Amino acid sequence: MCGNEACGEGAMIAGCAFYAGYPITPQNELTAYMAKRMHETGGVFIQAESELAAINMVFGAACAGVRAMTSSSSPGISLKQEGISYLAGCELPCVIVNMQRGGPGLGNIAPSQGDYFQAVKGGGHGDYRTLVLAPASAQEFLEYTILAFDLADKYRNPAMILGDGLLGQMMEPIQMPAVRDQKQVTEKPWALTGCKGREPNVIRSLILAEGGLEEHNKKLQEKFKLITQAEVRYETVHTKDSSVILVAYGSVARIAKSAMEMARAKGIKTGLIRPITLWPFPEKVIGGACEITKKFLVVEMSAGQMVEDVRLAVNGRAQVEFYGRMGGGIPTEYEILQQIEALAAK
Repeated sequence: MCGNEACGEGAMIAGCAFYAGYPITPQNELTAYMAKRMHETGGVFIQAESELAAINMVFGAACAGVRAMTSSSSPGISLKQEGISYLAGCELPCVIVNMQRGGPGLGNIAPSQGDYFQAVKGGGHGDYRTLVLAPASAQEFLEYTILAFDLADKYRNPAMILGDGLLGQMMEPIQMPAVRDQKQVTEKPWALTGCKGREPNVIRSLILAEGGLEEHNKKLQEKFKLITQAEVRYETVHTKDSSVILVAYGSVARIAKSAMEMARAKGIKTGLIRPITLWPFPEKVIGGACEITKKFLVVEMSAGQMVEDVRLAVNGRAQVEFYGRMGGGIPTEYEILQQIEALAAK
């Protein structure tokens, strides 16, 4: 399957019952796949009239307590940001998929990682966070989509899958997990499912009583603190003896891993830290690696976004260098190897 299709199948295994989307390359295969599979399983598929419509339809479905998803690519995700802020403010679980493309503006349809800030810092208004998972293969697209639905329900918060056009289009073998019993899906007593025989539920983010919105924000921040303590995920490779440690995520991490092996073959002890959750970010793992090395190389398909979080984690205790490609440019193993050699020689 290609990554787009694997993501769609992960949603089906997770029990997604509602999908609303709008076509944009390079994620159109996901929308097409959901149109077919939702019809087969009795779910609801809507090709909305716009990205704005799609995210607000997801808002409505999430209010009703069903597992809901939307997907798009960079400019389309920008249009959804107000709705994502509303979802976070109302503590509504859903999954949002971003197959990133080159930007800014309309850009191109080539892969990019230029939406990192938008994803992990809360791209809409207000003080909120979105759980962000970064797969590096078609298999992980399937598995992390399932995980995203589970985490969204667990914390009543939107979760985002941050992929890119390369991973979305790339074909790879998939090992299917067992189909899950959907009766195990989290119960949602807060949902708007009709109030016959009980008090009505109210879901809203408009809080006008004096001090009320601040108290709501404090509650949200406590939840985000809990997420940072419990849900950090990452991969480390050869980090216990490295003089240079690479930090990369998603498709770039695969390329960086190859460059790491090439550097080791040339006698340069090189390791890799791959953040899997971009938020919460594995800052303690990166900070702890300063006890092993004083040289980090961050590689991204951007002008440098995740590198800021790496520098915050390092907090001046080590040298942090950056190498990036923009506008759909993809770094090669040889380019990264040259950067490793230059950093190791300093």
